Amino acid sequence: MLLSVLLLSIVEFIGRFHPVLVHLPIGILLMGLLLQALSRYPKYAISHGVIKVVLLCGMFSALASCITGYLLSLSGEYDDSLVAWHMWMGICVALVSMLLFVKVAKKENDLAYRALSAGLLVLIMVTGHLGGSLTHGSDYLTAALGSGLGPAAVAHKPIPDIKEAKVYADVIQPMLQANCYSCHGPDKQKGKLRLDDSAWIVKGGKDGAIIHPLHATESELMKRILLPAEDEHHMPPKEKTPLKESEIALFGWWIDQGANFSGKVKAFPQPGKIGAYLLALQAGNGGSGGPKASSLVPAAPVEEAAEKDLEALRAKKVEVIPVAHGSHYLSVNFVNAVDVTDKDLQLLVPLQKQLVWLKLGNQPVGDSGMAAIGQCGALTVLHLNDTRVSDKGLTYLQSLHNLRLLNLVGTGVTAQGVVSLEPLKQLQSLFLYRTRVELKDWKFLQQHFPKTALDSGGYVVPFLPWDTIDEMRPKKKQ
Repeated sequence: MLLSVLLLSIVEFIGRFHPVLVHLPIGILLMGLLLQALSRYPKYAISHGVIKVVLLCGMFSALASCITGYLLSLSGEYDDSLVAWHMWMGICVALVSMLLFVKVAKKENDLAYRALSAGLLVLIMVTGHLGGSLTHGSDYLTAALGSGLGPAAVAHKPIPDIKEAKVYADVIQPMLQANCYSCHGPDKQKGKLRLDDSAWIVKGGKDGAIIHPLHATESELMKRILLPAEDEHHMPPKEKTPLKESEIALFGWWIDQGANFSGKVKAFPQPGKIGAYLLALQAGNGGSGGPKASSLVPAAPVEEAAEKDLEALRAKKVEVIPVAHGSHYLSVNFVNAVDVTDKDLQLLVPLQKQLVWLKLGNQPVGDSGMAAIGQCGALTVLHLNDTRVSDKGLTYLQSLHNLRLLNLVGTGVTAQGVVSLEPLKQLQSLFLYRTRVELKDWKFLQQHFPKTALDSGGYVVPFLPWDTIDEMRPKKKQ
């Protein structure tokens, strides 16, 4: 038993020299082919003996690569089908290089010689591509062409409605794809671990399960992620891009919530910063991106709002909650408010320092109420969708210099009225679906708002943390 284990260790040790040796035949044989081509021209005066030596070295390095490659494949860490193709192509490279060496040694410059040279070049390219697919994924060449930004950008596509998103499919799986598939995907399985399918994730690797639902800190996946970067078992390896704080937190959150593969975000509580991290994955304008979560809350501290001012709003059934645990900044939502009038918006003025997110959608408020909104200078997000606001009301909003997102969907505003908001230099997203802005006006608006994402429809307006973060809601007194 001990002897067999020792032999397996030696075989694996020798096999691990394959990545070192595999580049030698590529470089040496390509150099040999180049020297062959140049030898046709007298001005280069390339010795026939030099070409023979180069091809001989390339042939032996190809043989050594085949042997070590086969031994490495016995570890079972790679896709069998792809390994087989790579192995047979590598064997063909070694065989063709032998035949070509014989031709060169005999100085036979015939049709077969030229066919072998061309065939060797093609085989080197194909074998190299298959080897790259084994180590970096089968789409390592083409992934960057889809978006121009590489695999990570493709994987982390914007989520229009984070509340309705699937936790695994829309949040966790894209992070696995961007950070883990190259080593634990369909083409390569280090430690016999695959992370590209839920069944494989549950199964784990050669050392057993990597996830213990409801217990992130006891899960091998999180233990590896949280190891010091210099540790050889750290995931991802130190030569790869390290995970962001938000990604680590979301992995842990998913496991603590039971590592569910089908549930939606809205079905799970999002404590602490989780809500903000989820919001950062969301964009509601067809992929051009909404404001970053970090820009929606001012960094400077603010004093706590007076309780009487909060109660005045709550008496109208207006939802008032902090934007984050321990923060005095507030989000205000009129979704359940009753009998709202423009005069009621004056109740917001005492909260002008604390109010950063305001949702007035579908309420019968109009232009006169915007005078009160215009005094709330800390606002970063303002939803006025399906209200009675027109161009006149927009003029009151010119003082909201911190505004990042403005939703005017279903209002009566025109392009001329929207241009009055040009002084709002921080504005990142402006939603204008179902307004009086016409098709011919878009170029005109883009000239006035070159740094703002103008949305004309076909989207779901971003939900904010107040829609998803149950932990932030004030607890009823017992």
